[in-house]
Amino acid sequence: MSVDRVRQYFQDKGLNYQILEFETSTATVELAAAAVGVEPARIAKTMAFRLKEEVIVVVAKGDARIDNRKFKDCFKQKARMLSPEEVLEATGYPVGGVCPFALENIAVHLDVSLQEFDYVYPAAGSPSSAVKIAPDELADVTGGSWVDVCK
Repeated sequence: MSVDRVRQYFQDKGLNYQILEFETSTATVELAAAAVGVEPARIAKTMAFRLKEEVIVVVAKGDARIDNRKFKDCFKQKARMLSPEEVLEATGYPVGGVCPFALENIAVHLDVSLQEFDYVYPAAGSPSSAVKIAPDELADVTGGSWVDVCK
């Protein structure tokens, strides 16, 4: 199970984050916000994109949208999101549970939109899980780099 992969990742790194698991789906920003009990913007959505040579993920606040011009300026390529099948194959996580943890050979980029919050809630590997984490800790834990690619 993908949540176990995230749990093992935290354990291997000596991190003490609690994975929140819900009886209801957290597969969309709205569902996750309702399950966690926060506004949608605090849900840290992880989106997978294909660049010419690699797959990357961008983590942004829940109500943010990718700005195509900013994305192209940042990555020197047009934004092309992966299909659900490609997402699962590339990340090992299903759509709705994609998270920035325990990714192999996938660069993690964190949109600056996350920095307006003290805590955000990315998924934890399944469409019914989340982790409460501060944005600066998210950058440390994932090795992510900060970008400005959202509207």
